[in-house]
Amino acid sequence: MSDIYKESLEMHEHSRGKLGVLSKVPLKTRHDLSLAYTPGVAAACREIAKDKESVYRYTIKSNSVAVVTDGSAVLGLGNIGSYASIPVMEGKAILFKEFAGIDAFPICIEEQGSNFIDCVKSIAPVFGGINLEDIAAPRCFEIEESLQDIGIPVMHDDQHGTAVIALAAMINACKVTGKNFSDIRVAISGAGAAGSAIARMLCHTGIDSKSVGEVIVCDSKGIIYEGREDLAGNRYKQMLSRETNRAGMSGTLADAIKGADAFIGVSAPGIVTEDMIRSMNDKPIVFAMANPVPEIMPDKAVGAGAAVVGTGRSDFPNQINNVLAFPGIFRGALDARATKITSDMKIAAAHALADHVKEPAADRVLPDVFDRNATNAVADAVKQSALKCGCVRPLI
Repeated sequence: MSDIYKESLEMHEHSRGKLGVLSKVPLKTRHDLSLAYTPGVAAACREIAKDKESVYRYTIKSNSVAVVTDGSAVLGLGNIGSYASIPVMEGKAILFKEFAGIDAFPICIEEQGSNFIDCVKSIAPVFGGINLEDIAAPRCFEIEESLQDIGIPVMHDDQHGTAVIALAAMINACKVTGKNFSDIRVAISGAGAAGSAIARMLCHTGIDSKSVGEVIVCDSKGIIYEGREDLAGNRYKQMLSRETNRAGMSGTLADAIKGADAFIGVSAPGIVTEDMIRSMNDKPIVFAMANPVPEIMPDKAVGAGAAVVGTGRSDFPNQINNVLAFPGIFRGALDARATKITSDMKIAAAHALADHVKEPAADRVLPDVFDRNATNAVADAVKQSALKCGCVRPLI
């Protein structure tokens, strides 16, 4: 166990977790008690009973998010269950509070079956949004799809937070390397939650549509293409095969990378070699995001000719970190009283992040993770996009 793990364990033990509850109102006199609880609280209850929408005026709902998991795919730890996932969900909650002022709560459900969706629906009344977290693919796709009609924004951050950050970083990496974004060929390693969402977002923004650009996705068995026999039982990979790889390329990850302008890895450590980087197009972009060990270490990627390199780690330049996305996305969605988070809202978030870096450079294609103005820029872009599409509740 390294020093940081030992230090973190001691911190968790000392503080007994990372969250607490702080009252917004005084509770020092009988009058305070009468206002906050009985009999005064009945007035708020009656108003909400008459008009359910007024719950946003009188309760925490307008500024609250549930961070919900079943513990089936926690960080790089795997299916460790609901109890062991609590420290991560607490951590996510304090990021919401610190970066966007949102009151978030860890909801770790001990149910990895079909009842999980009903569990989430049953807790929705108290929350303004649902952040799904660390749920294994392909169930994470099914769960998110099933929760889009509950009247509040629901987003699986492992999918879309990662995709927003990757898109923003790619936009600026193209500026640095002089590549035309819509014309690049991108090889993606990983067809789970993050890889699938990144691929779809790149396609949605113009790559692999009518342009000459292309998106090629690989899973552990190689390139995903329409008609690959072993995809027959996986509806989501079948969808991915129809949305990407226009030319129907087959082969290995090395085949996908050869001649590509960019590589995005959300898969496994050490699977990309220096020779594979050398086989890429001129001035290659390499985002090796596997944690804690990337698909290729940054120094090796640079040594093999990579022009822009990013990872998921904080000890290297260009950290591709979801904290730049999800707090601002939910802040904007809550401020707009959005009923869902659309593709346009996510793309608006990515462009806001990219535009926030006024002079992108090889070692800086994203804002600093502690740049609060970046969060504000994302929130405003998401809010305006939500208002434009009309997927909002009327403000009260």
